[in-house]
Amino acid sequence: MPSNNIDQLLTLMFLVRDWSFPYEYSYGLQGGMAFLDKRLQVKEHQHEEIQNVRNHIHSCFSDVTCFLLPHPGLQVATSPDFDGKLKDIAGEFKEQLQVLIPYVLNPSKLMEKEINGSKVTCRGLLEYFKAYIKIYQGEDLPHPKSMLQATAEANNLAAAASAKDIYYNNMEEVCGGEKPYLSPDILEEKHCEFKQLALDHFKKTKKMGGKDFSFRYQQELEEEIKELYENFCKHNGSKNVFSTFRTPAVLFTGIVALYIASGLTGFIGLEVVAQLFNCMVGLLLIALLTWGYIRYSGQYRELGGAIDFGAAYVLEQASSHIGNSTQATVRDAVVGRPPQVKKAQ
Repeated sequence: MPSNNIDQLLTLMFLVRDWSFPYEYSYGLQGGMAFLDKRLQVKEHQHEEIQNVRNHIHSCFSDVTCFLLPHPGLQVATSPDFDGKLKDIAGEFKEQLQVLIPYVLNPSKLMEKEINGSKVTCRGLLEYFKAYIKIYQGEDLPHPKSMLQATAEANNLAAAASAKDIYYNNMEEVCGGEKPYLSPDILEEKHCEFKQLALDHFKKTKKMGGKDFSFRYQQELEEEIKELYENFCKHNGSKNVFSTFRTPAVLFTGIVALYIASGLTGFIGLEVVAQLFNCMVGLLLIALLTWGYIRYSGQYRELGGAIDFGAAYVLEQASSHIGNSTQATVRDAVVGRPPQVKKAQ
C-alpha cells in the first residue's frame, strides 16, 4: 500500500458483506485485497468503458482496499424480533468487525480527503452526495460511465462552488453587510479583480473530465458571479443616502417650484395658470404622502415603483437639460471670445 501522508488522494474501500466463499478468498483485508486485484484486472475482451473505469480508479484514489465480511447470521436476516443485540449476531461476523473498525478509524489513516489532487471540503462533499444520489435514484444499477461522469460533474461543481465562495467572501469584505457606501467605479474595479481571482482558482483546481468538460462549469460560474455582482450593486446602492431620498427630494423640489410659480402667475393676474400650478402642487403632495406611506407599510410596491421611476425620469431629464445648457454656454463663450492682441514688445 502507498504510505499515508497529507498529499494523498481519497481512500476507497470496497466493503463486501455476506461473503460466501471464504475457501477461495479468506475473510478480512488480506482475502479482500486478493479478490480486488483479480476483479480490477484489465483484459482485452472487456468493454472500453469498463477498462477506463479500472484504469481510472487508481489515478483517482491513492489507497484502494477491499474487506470481506461474513454473513451476520440468520437471526439478523430472518428474525422480525432482531433489535441489534450482539448475542444475536454471528460470532465470526463480530470477529471481523473487531478487525475492520480499528483499521478504518486508525488515526494514521484519518486525513484530509482529496480527489484528483483537490481537498474535499464539506461543500464539495455535498456536491458528490448530490451527484451519486441522482444516478442511484433508478431501480437499475448505474452504468460505469455514469459513475465516472457523476464523479467528474461533482468534482467540477465543487471547484466552481469553492471559486464562487472566494468571490463572495472578498466582495463581502468590500461592500457587504454594514460596510459604508462604495463608489460604483471602485465597486466595478473590485468586481473585476475578485472575478478574475475566482476564475483563476477554478482553472488551477485539478478537475476531472478535461478542459472541454470543465468549460461549461466555468461559464455557469461566470453567470453566477454576474448575478452576485448585480445583487452587490443593489445592496451598495441602497446605502446611498441621496438614492434613498431621491424621490422625496424631487417631489419636494417640484412642489416648491410650482408653488412659487403659482404665486408669481397669480400676482401678475394669470389666475387660470396659477390654479393649474396649484392643482399640480396638490398632485405632487399626494404623490409624496403616498410614497411615504408605501415606504412605511411595504404595501402597493408597484405604485411606489412607478413614483420612483417618474421621479428618476424627471431628474434625468433635468440633469440632461442643465448639462446641455452648460456645455452650450461654455462653447459659446469659447467661440465668441475675441482674439487676443499681441502686445508690442
